[in-house]
Amino acid sequence: MQIDELIENFELLDDWEDKYRYLIDLGTKLLPLDDKYKTDEWKVVGCQSQVWLVPDLHDSEHLSFCGDSDAAIVKGLMYIVLTLFNGQSKKSVKEIAVSDIFAKMGLEEHLSPSRRNGLNAMVGKIKFYAGC
Repeated sequence: MQIDELIENFELLDDWEDKYRYLIDLGTKLLPLDDKYKTDEWKVVGCQSQVWLVPDLHDSEHLSFCGDSDAAIVKGLMYIVLTLFNGQSKKSVKEIAVSDIFAKMGLEEHLSPSRRNGLNAMVGKIKFYAGC
């Protein structure tokens, strides 16, 4: 799924409950993360729940990540973040306005401060791997 399609899907949903359910559903689409990566080395610091983000370092020009969380809604947020960044060049990472995209989806205003911090931590970790 592309980010434009995600934005359109969220725009079709009228209330937060529907968006919340869709977000949880997106999280179920994440590929399973092998337990060997669920360690402190891959843990995203700054998230209230357990979140792991693992880069594929085989391609020096483009980003690719897999990840997991122990919280359903955070898995959905991760699905969106990975949709935004996977396949992007390292140079283009700086130009992705994550908060604008989440605002278009109607999610920005509904994220609790702790989820917003977790989202920012995930994006920060991705930018770290991109050399930003």
